[in-house]
Amino acid sequence: MLSPKMQAALNEQIKNELNSAYIYLGMAAYFENESLPGFAHWMRIQVQEELFHASKFFDFVYERDGEVDLFALDQPGVVYDSPLAAFEAAYKHEQFISGTINDLYALAMEEKDYGSRPLLHWFIEEQVEEEASARDIIDQLKLVSDSKMGLYMLDKQLAARTFTPPTAEAAE
Repeated sequence: MLSPKMQAALNEQIKNELNSAYIYLGMAAYFENESLPGFAHWMRIQVQEELFHASKFFDFVYERDGEVDLFALDQPGVVYDSPLAAFEAAYKHEQFISGTINDLYALAMEEKDYGSRPLLHWFIEEQVEEEASARDIIDQLKLVSDSKMGLYMLDKQLAARTFTPPTAEAAE
């Protein structure tokens, strides 16, 4: 069973994950408006990942005999100065999410909630990947700089991204 403090924190994380999906959908809109469908596709896949994350937390709260509260989401932006600025915002957001996951893990330790630690450990590892993925694209965008051909090629590369939900073993 979840402590009231842990349940409240997990509900806040559900909001954070759903908010992440909404932010990435806003970024997808930006890239669609900029005629960069590959970048938009990459962001839509990110939306699917964030919804998957929210669902994992949602299901976990109920597995632990808790209750879910759903909170209002913040309105995302759909305008950025450049593709680089959008990915820098994505990277900054992933760092924020990493911080919230770390805070949840610390709370689980404080509350002696050993049942939450495996789930949170999975998310800690996931966040390392999330940050690295955004940082890699930032590096590529910096390499192409003002090259329209480079941006076009990167757009084609990002269009190939797929979403495969982790298997039950990998997601636990």
